[in-house]
Amino acid sequence: MHRPELLLYVKAGCPWCCVAEDYLNRHGYRYRSIDVRNDRSAFDELRRVSGQTLAPTLVVDGKVLPDFGPDELQHFLKTNQIEP
Repeated sequence: MHRPELLLYVKAGCPWCCVAEDYLNRHGYRYRSIDVRNDRSAFDELRRVSGQTLAPTLVVDGKVLPDFGPDELQHFLKTNQIEP
């Protein structure tokens, strides 16, 4: 089974980012968290891959979910058949 890389762009101290990380952790997803708050190159990467600068933003196989809450995250993962 193909397990795509999950990239989660976050901003330190962002409550929605903490909720997103908690959701992914609780459901057993492996992901790479990228803090864009104090890293200009990571911020530029977020803008390049997603066309925006909001966090949290999840990128999986070129699919982008920007500025989301738990319901949108759950729907995105289910719709795109992304499993832990």
